[in-house]
Amino acid sequence: MFPFFLNMEIDMKRIISVVAGVIMLSGCATIVGDETQLVQVNSNPSGASFKVKDESGVIVAQGKTPQGVTLAKSDGSYFGKKSYQITMEKDGYEPVTLPIKANANGWYIGGNLVFGGLIGWLAVDPFNGGMYTLKPKEANASLIPSTKQD
Repeated sequence: MFPFFLNMEIDMKRIISVVAGVIMLSGCATIVGDETQLVQVNSNPSGASFKVKDESGVIVAQGKTPQGVTLAKSDGSYFGKKSYQITMEKDGYEPVTLPIKANANGWYIGGNLVFGGLIGWLAVDPFNGGMYTLKPKEANASLIPSTKQD
């Protein structure tokens, strides 16, 4: 009977060690957050064409309002947060450009303070988008009629 309990104790120690290792190697924002985020693009009036450009000027999404687009929150580099410009255009209206920026979210700040520690803060979360939230979550534009005469 004794060897059975001895083996069970060793197995439990292994399981606990593996679980603790996984937790220590992951940041809190990585566990809770995603690498991408849905941003809703709306205009008044609706039906405006839009283009989303990243900080390099590359078009990463386009469509017509209202529409949701999925955007990366990080470029994959160390603390490499993303930023975007959404430009909306519609015939007879002035174009409107709105910024979308990634900011550190509460899970990154508070969660790593409690659970992730320095490993989560400095080694895991800074490489993926889990530590960021894109703001605003909705890009809303009221288009102004154009005063240009053709």
